[in-house]
Amino acid sequence: MHTQDTSRSLARLFSELVDGAPAGGAAFMLNSGDIGLLRSIEKIPAADASRAANGGATIAAHAQHLRYGLSLMNRWATEGGNPFADAKWDEAWKTSVVDEGAWREIREGLRSEAERWLKTLASPREVAEVEFMGMAASIAHLAYHLGAIRQISKETRGPREGTFV
Repeated sequence: MHTQDTSRSLARLFSELVDGAPAGGAAFMLNSGDIGLLRSIEKIPAADASRAANGGATIAAHAQHLRYGLSLMNRWATEGGNPFADAKWDEAWKTSVVDEGAWREIREGLRSEAERWLKTLASPREVAEVEFMGMAASIAHLAYHLGAIRQISKETRGPREGTFV
């Protein structure tokens, strides 16, 4: 299958989650005016990124997990094959206490991987059905973790109902 008919939509949905939703009601995934994942996590210090809620993972772990997952998607996009065959998913979840330097590195790495993946989503290509499902799932996967991060820290949450533009 060719992604020519879907690439623009996939890129738009992913971009909205990562970079934020436009004001004025043109949003699909987030409330209008929401700043998205990357600017949301920029607002929190390393100490807050190192806190877990109710025994769950830290925000730093969620961000590192997203970074790693997107790096695998980017590896697939550039090299082909199955980068998930040797994936080490447990490593990201071991991320707990981070200092400001480590937290900055995670955020910058996530931004870099997200920017690369957005370019891939926006570029039409020939893919197998399972590859297309992986591309679409990357958007839902990121949305899930954005929600998890926003449950851990109210500082990362988007506009409250009735306050968005």
